[in-house]
Amino acid sequence: MQQEFASRLLEGAVTELSRLPGIGRKTALRLALHILRCDESIGVALGEAIVNMRRGIRYCGVCHNISETEVCPICANERRDRSTVCVVESVKDVMSFENTGQYSGLYHVLGGVISPMEGVGPDQLEIDSLVERVAGGDVKEVILALSATMEGETTNFYLYRRLAPYSDVKITQLARGVSVGNEIEYTDEITLGRSLLNRTLFSDSIKR
Repeated sequence: MQQEFASRLLEGAVTELSRLPGIGRKTALRLALHILRCDESIGVALGEAIVNMRRGIRYCGVCHNISETEVCPICANERRDRSTVCVVESVKDVMSFENTGQYSGLYHVLGGVISPMEGVGPDQLEIDSLVERVAGGDVKEVILALSATMEGETTNFYLYRRLAPYSDVKITQLARGVSVGNEIEYTDEITLGRSLLNRTLFSDSIKR
């Protein structure tokens, strides 16, 4: 049964909030009413923060991480190891690896994984730009740090094949401290850090 609202403004807020992942209309209504009960300045500050974020944040022209400038702070940091690139699925994964304090190289955010069931193919991911970075000659190691899911493993293998022509580049993957089926963002920092430090050659996993 469609819920009726006494205010079109409230209904509009609920509709927009319910577009967020994991937020149904009941939860959206609860959030909207909470914002309505709060001091007006709180609601205004929330709205301004969202607008500023949406208008001010862009994607790094090198690694596709979020940034407020053309090149993100990680790529711009001369102290980072530019010979190592860690390939991740999303911006959240970059945050997870940074929180471990165990990695000093650069990143490459694919923006997803290959998933035929969801209609996501290689051409919809930032794979060509990764190959271009490797072709540049500065990269000596590519760490495949995707989630240990079927889609993640499929993407790993595709990347391995695309990067195979660059035989002088070492291709590694996370050690299996990350359980099969787990997503990076839900893995604790200690396990993630150990998996990164104890990474193995990707070709070894294919041989097995």
